[in-house]
Amino acid sequence: MSTARPDIVFIVLDTQRRDRLSCYGYPLPTSPHLDAFAATSTRFHHAVSAAQWTVPSHATMFTGLYPSAHGVLQSYSRLPDHIPTLAERLSAGGYYTAGFCNNPLVGVINNGLRRGFYSFLNYSGLLTSRPNQAGIPSGLVGKYRQFFKRSLANLLNRVQDSFARSELMLALSFTPLMVPLWQTALSFKGNTRKSLDDAAQLLIDRKGLDSDQPIFSFLNLMGTHMPYHPPRQYVERFAPNVLRDKAAQHYLKQFNGDIYGWLAPLAEVLDERQKATLDGMYDAEVAYQDELLGAFFRRLAESGRLDNTLVIVCSDHGEHLGEKQFIGHSITLYNELIQVPLIIHDPSGNLPKGTVREEVVSTRRLFHTVLTSAGLANEVEETLTLAQAPGSEGDRRVFAEAIPPQNVVNLLYKRQPELVLARACDQPRRAVWIGNHKLIETGGDSGTDRFANRLELYDFQQDPTEALNLSDILPENVEVLQECLQQFVGEYAGKGVEYGDRAGATEQHRAPGFDDPEVQRRLRDLGYLED
Repeated sequence: MSTARPDIVFIVLDTQRRDRLSCYGYPLPTSPHLDAFAATSTRFHHAVSAAQWTVPSHATMFTGLYPSAHGVLQSYSRLPDHIPTLAERLSAGGYYTAGFCNNPLVGVINNGLRRGFYSFLNYSGLLTSRPNQAGIPSGLVGKYRQFFKRSLANLLNRVQDSFARSELMLALSFTPLMVPLWQTALSFKGNTRKSLDDAAQLLIDRKGLDSDQPIFSFLNLMGTHMPYHPPRQYVERFAPNVLRDKAAQHYLKQFNGDIYGWLAPLAEVLDERQKATLDGMYDAEVAYQDELLGAFFRRLAESGRLDNTLVIVCSDHGEHLGEKQFIGHSITLYNELIQVPLIIHDPSGNLPKGTVREEVVSTRRLFHTVLTSAGLANEVEETLTLAQAPGSEGDRRVFAEAIPPQNVVNLLYKRQPELVLARACDQPRRAVWIGNHKLIETGGDSGTDRFANRLELYDFQQDPTEALNLSDILPENVEVLQECLQQFVGEYAGKGVEYGDRAGATEQHRAPGFDDPEVQRRLRDLGYLED
């Protein structure tokens, strides 16, 4: 086993549902390559994302803080300078840090998530930044070309950033004229194959790097995000009805172009044909992306680089495909969105190969796991690494937050205000996992009591689709879990922007203490804690 510090590959499968991967029990063979990778890695069966959409979820993975602590809750939010990112910590520790990103919310918007990356390549947006796109500069002409490219990129990035900050610009992007433009000409979903190839080339060839310098590579892949346009061979395998059914083709075309429909709850339940179309096309995208991941893993293995590379494969969130009359990933904390795949290949052996971990874990702990593997974690951070044995301290209670994206809420209010009120689209949601139970609380801290008492209790082990709300059956369990949520809000909510030094931010990495003796006693009485 190599004693050199490992390379680190952090792959985020944007919008990948856990329950659509065959290694997590899905009956269709959507992910044979990830299945094979998981068989030689550690697979976490109950990994929970800290947020339901891209920006706060990535901010949590990059800082180790829950969304209310880091404060990056909206598309126009920016990570405070005093909170160090994972890339900043690794760069300061001697790592070469490189990003290969297909999501403009991470790679283009000025939200602080790119801090600490020496190289950050975008594969989507108005002007991509693939390697050598403008050629190697030679002479005066080459230098002017590079200057022009950089100037144009800065201008276009400001334009794209305004779409995240302006409600008017966002609404404009939903118009029939703009939708086909930004979906195709602007490469909305990027280029999964190219980003994986470029990342593999860096890890294998290490051009321009010292032989002993370790690499941190972050990849965001958008293959399973809407709109759905997988290659025909995958449609034939997973959505053959779309190829022979004109009505299904019409629905898919309408769905792919209806950006507002990706955000708004459904007024009616999808019919069987519509549901089958979305399910099949999503599965086809999963399978196509899995094929590309398989090629990436093969290249690393054949080069020998995989032997000393920590590889993390996870998702930032999942996707509603009509379940509970929701579409997309803007609002809820149901399992379709918040329970995500997490697979870790650890060359150190701290996370044994071929094992499955059953305890509930938060994706916030990926921050601590990476720093510990790199030898850069402090004492507090080392207590939160996922390599800890099940049942150790870690996060004894796991939380998630769904703070509604305000620009989305504003659009929903303008078009369907009654739907916003009926489905609580404008209300914050928080959830806590303890024992076998998950409690979701909607509302409660937004200045209105309209949804203060909307509580949902589920047995996530026995009822993964969350079909039976146990809140009326187990009121005492609801009460004590709600107290844990209230203490979480008191401990974390709003504090991320108040701490002005790294010491304060480090304290935020500690799991909530919940030292109230009465709460501890009630948790024990209900079987959530052991003596």
